[in-house]
Amino acid sequence: MVPAQLGIESCACEAGQHEPRLVAITGGPGAGKTAVLEMASRSFCSHVGILPESAGIVFGGGFPRHATPWGRRAAQRAIFHVQRELESMVLEEGQLALALCDRGTLDGVAYWPDDPETFWSSLGTTLEHELSRYWAVIHLETPSPREGYNHQNHLRIESAREAKILDGRISEVWKNHPNRYVVPASADFFQKASTALGYIRSEVPRCCRS
Repeated sequence: MVPAQLGIESCACEAGQHEPRLVAITGGPGAGKTAVLEMASRSFCSHVGILPESAGIVFGGGFPRHATPWGRRAAQRAIFHVQRELESMVLEEGQLALALCDRGTLDGVAYWPDDPETFWSSLGTTLEHELSRYWAVIHLETPSPREGYNHQNHLRIESAREAKILDGRISEVWKNHPNRYVVPASADFFQKASTALGYIRSEVPRCCRS
């Protein structure tokens, strides 16, 4: 059993083991990551898995959400470690060909209250090392209110302006990844989702493409 929601489409690939590739699905609050990942679970085979969002696990599980610098640091360290362990489990078990990550370990920099370098040093890693762990990154841009930004997710506390600022910070930290896709914000979410799914499909190994 893998720590991920699996795709439901049939697959001709008979391999029992794979060399999993991590693909980060990222973007600011309200960008549509959850909806795109739900659509992905119905579009790909069982060798494509969707990892849950670490922040949802942390905050949904009752971790205090304090606005102080100390509280923000503690929360981001907790989220980082949950994310890392989920990804490590997938990589070590080797059952998935592609693991779609609801955000990546680099996202924490956007929420960190201090200089980005202190984020890496406090976690004993580097920007370069974290970038190298992901096969690809797909950035969904956060929409404006006119384009559909809302607060339907009860864990989403940011205003539209705050969400755009966070989106920019996330974009900045991922900008040097060599295999990075950007999906622009759009009032037509289905077009946006279709573009994102197309990018995901291009990264699925040929043996698992239906």
